[in-house]
Amino acid sequence: MLGLTGSIGAGKSTAANLLRKHGLTVLDADAAAHALSRTPEVQTEVARQLGPQYVTADGFDRAALAALVFADPAKRDVLNAIVHPRVRALLGQQTAEAAARGEAWVVQDVPLLFEGEGWRQMNATLLIDAPLELRISRVMKRSGLDRETVLARDAAQMPAEQKRRLATVVVDNSGDEAQLEAGLVEALRSLGIGEPGSREDGRS
Repeated sequence: MLGLTGSIGAGKSTAANLLRKHGLTVLDADAAAHALSRTPEVQTEVARQLGPQYVTADGFDRAALAALVFADPAKRDVLNAIVHPRVRALLGQQTAEAAARGEAWVVQDVPLLFEGEGWRQMNATLLIDAPLELRISRVMKRSGLDRETVLARDAAQMPAEQKRRLATVVVDNSGDEAQLEAGLVEALRSLGIGEPGSREDGRS
């Protein structure tokens, strides 16, 4: 397994799409969390522990829940304890299915990879990184959030420099998409990740 992560605004989602373009299976932890948010079990736990106002017919009131958990670390821990173990189990199941198809490497796209213990189960980790000011401007432009909100969300994650120390490979994304793609190709080469479906170049 290859763990893919990056701080807010670093360009992790763009990197994930580029890895798909190069034929790798990329499993999205955010998509898994959204799917799980629609399940009665998760909705019941969130309503019970955080409040029924955060649960909707489509899953969660994401804006209200984000405002809550980014302002209150204890509430964030509660939400993570409900969602993260279930996400890890679902991604583990999907990874096993990909391995059964003969895929040598599977990418797990996990925003908070290093904040938990899941990264220790990876064969390698890939961090997408960019300077703080650039990341802030990207998030403000795409999401309409103000600078203080973006900084608060960044502060809720592990510091970027600590992630760089933990990552197997770091890819800089301070340029354009073509530069990011070139960096990803070099990162895959350094990790020995070859064409999808070949078993000799790695393992899921």
